[in-house]
Amino acid sequence: MQTLILNGSPRKNGDTASLLQYLRQYLDSEILEFSAYYDNISPCIDCRRCKESGICVIPDTMQEIYKAIETCDNIVIASPLYFSELTGRLLDVASRLQTYYYGMQKNGGYPVKKPKHGAVLLVGGGEGNPEIAYATAVRLLHYMNAREIFPLICSHHTDEMPAMEDVQVLSEIRELAQFLHRD
Repeated sequence: MQTLILNGSPRKNGDTASLLQYLRQYLDSEILEFSAYYDNISPCIDCRRCKESGICVIPDTMQEIYKAIETCDNIVIASPLYFSELTGRLLDVASRLQTYYYGMQKNGGYPVKKPKHGAVLLVGGGEGNPEIAYATAVRLLHYMNAREIFPLICSHHTDEMPAMEDVQVLSEIRELAQFLHRD
């Protein structure tokens, strides 16, 4: 079993990283994690070559992510909330899923053949609506053929307490690990 994590946080030791580390403790699978901030991933340049060929031609780390998407069993999208949305750098990664969108339009089915389980893990403080970012992430998971998606996990009071003190979220992460291990 293989789990792909797309980490949208710029903070290597922040709340998102802490919750992902907590999740890793409960996963009994190979974990492939990519960072929107620290891996070499460019945004889509709308060259439209993927529309014709089905393949993105930008030579960067996204090529490894495409391979992981094809083979993994689970995908977790993790991000802090920025103005009720996923981080900008994670949205850059998301823009590169355009190749799957075109593939669905052209072929009428999922370009990614292997169905997956998906999950969204968000953190945030202050105001905002995590449902907006969750809807974006679910749409992205859909294009990567995640057919079963775990309910939103969100520690939304990190301005008052660290996410690792959010007992409800820690419980939900343990449930998520069980969900990701289902057949």
